[in-house]
Amino acid sequence: MFPLTVENKHVAHLLLSTGTCPRCIFRFCGVDFHAPYKLPYKELLSELQKFLKAEEDELVSEIPNPPPKKIRLQEPEDQIDGMDSLSQNGEGKLSVTEDGSSSSKNSNLNVCNVCLGILQDFCEKEFIKKVCQKVEASGFEFTNLVLSVSFPPQLSVREHAAWLLVKQEMGKQSLSLGRNDIVQLKEAYKWITHPLFSEELGVPIDGKSLFEVSVVFAHPETVEDCHFLRAICPDCFKPAKNKQSVFTRMAVMKALNKIKEEDFRKQFPCPPNSPKAVCTVLEIECAHGAVFVAGRYNKYSRNLPQTPWIIDGERKLESSVEELISDHLLKVFKAESFNFSSSGREDVDVRTLGNGRPFAIELVNPHRVHFTSQEIKELQQKINNSSNKIQVRDLQLVTREAIGHMKEGEEEKTKTYSALIWTNKAIQRKDIEFLDDIKDLKIDQKTPLRVLHRRPLAVRTRIIHSMETCYVDEHHFRLYLKTQAGTYIKEFVHGDFGRTKPNIGSLMDVTADILELDVESVDVDWPPALDD
Repeated sequence: MFPLTVENKHVAHLLLSTGTCPRCIFRFCGVDFHAPYKLPYKELLSELQKFLKAEEDELVSEIPNPPPKKIRLQEPEDQIDGMDSLSQNGEGKLSVTEDGSSSSKNSNLNVCNVCLGILQDFCEKEFIKKVCQKVEASGFEFTNLVLSVSFPPQLSVREHAAWLLVKQEMGKQSLSLGRNDIVQLKEAYKWITHPLFSEELGVPIDGKSLFEVSVVFAHPETVEDCHFLRAICPDCFKPAKNKQSVFTRMAVMKALNKIKEEDFRKQFPCPPNSPKAVCTVLEIECAHGAVFVAGRYNKYSRNLPQTPWIIDGERKLESSVEELISDHLLKVFKAESFNFSSSGREDVDVRTLGNGRPFAIELVNPHRVHFTSQEIKELQQKINNSSNKIQVRDLQLVTREAIGHMKEGEEEKTKTYSALIWTNKAIQRKDIEFLDDIKDLKIDQKTPLRVLHRRPLAVRTRIIHSMETCYVDEHHFRLYLKTQAGTYIKEFVHGDFGRTKPNIGSLMDVTADILELDVESVDVDWPPALDD
C-alpha cells in the first residue's frame, strides 16, 4: 500500500517538481514506517508518479520544473574509491565524470536536491555489496557490527531549505510542519541498509558491537553551501585542533538553530538547487574496539626493565617485561598496537616472585578476537617457553571496566618484599632483633632523587606494617617487609640522603645500603586465579 495520502499530494508534487527524490519526499511527509523506503528506487518513482497523476492537472506548483540532469551510465565492475561515486537511480547508474560533469542516456534520472543521492543509489543492493566486499577483505573477525555513516554537513543546510519551503506551502493550508516531524536522513538510510548489510554479511547489526564499519560521504560540488552561515553565526564555527574543517555537522546544526528564517531565505535558495553529481565515497573503513588481556607476571632477571628502557632515543637494554609479553599477543590478536599497565612497577634490578604482579594489556584494533580458553592457555605457554626471564599466569580476556580493580589496589593494598642489606658497622644478631617488634611504622618519603625526573616533588607518608629479620653475617642481614603499596623500599633502607625519615640506617645508627630486592607478593586479588 502506497504510504502517501491525499493530504500529502500537494507537498509531494511540490518536492518532486523541485528535484527531490521519492524517499526524501516520504521523509518530509512524515512517513515513519520502514517498508516503503525499502522498495527499489525505480518502483518508488513509478508508484509516486502514478499517485500524483490522478490529480496532476489540479496540482499547480509555483516553482518551475528544474532542467533535466544528464547522468553517465556506469559499468557494474567500477570500483568504489575516493572520487568514484556509484548511484543507481531507476534504470541507470549515477557517476561523476573526471571533469566533474555528468552525462546520461536517461534524462529522467535527477540527483536529489536534498539528499544529494544518498537515498538513491547508496542504499541499493549493488552499493551495499561493494561495501561488504571491502569488509570481508579487511581480515577482521566479527559476529556482529555497527554501521557508521558520515554525511556531508551541507545536507543539513539543504534539508533546512526544503523544510522552509514545505512549511511555507503547508502554512497556506493552515497546516504546520515542525523540524521534528521530518524523518532524519540517517534513520531512513539505516532502515533501508541495515537489513541489506545483515543479509549480505550474515551477521546482525548491533549498536553495541565493537566492530565498526564506517562509510564517509562527501559532495565537493556543494561544499560551499555552508559558508554563508559562518558570516552570520561566527561563534558557531571555531577552529579545533582535531578537525580539518570548521564546518562540522554539529557546528552547522548549531548555526541553523540560531539563524532567523528570513535571513536564511535571503542567503540560500528555497528550494535548494539541484546538483549535477551525486555524493562521492571518501572512505570505507573497518575498525574493531580494543580488547583487553590480563594476567600476572613473575620477573626473574635483575637486568630487565618493566617497560622499554630508552634514554635520549637510545635503547639501554634489549628487551622488557612489556615486550616479552605483548609481542606474542600482538601477533596472535593481529592488533595494530598495545598499551601496557600493571599494579605498580619494579626497578630493573628487582625481581618479582611469589604469585606475580597483575598486569593488563589493551590491544588496539585487533583483527582476531575470539579465542577458546584452551587457545589462551596455549598462548600463555608460548610466552613462558620463549624466555627464562619472565613467566605469566592466569592469562585471560577481561573487560575494560575490570581493569579498574587492578588500579584500585595500587595504593590501597599491601606488598611484601625481601631485601639483602649491608651495614658499614659490624653487627650481631641482637642488633637487628628490635626491628621484628616494630609494627605500623609511619615514614615520610620525599620524592626520591632517582625518580625526581618523572615524579612531582612531594612528601608522601607511607606505612611499614611489619618487618622480620634474618641474620647473615657481620655486615649483612635479610629483611622481610610488609608495606603499604607505593613505599620506596630502597630509600627506606639507605635514607636517600635524609629524604626518607626514619629509615633502617637511622633506626640502627649505621650506614645501610640495599644489595638485592625482591617483590615477594602483590596483594591485589585480580585477575581471578585460573585452574591449571
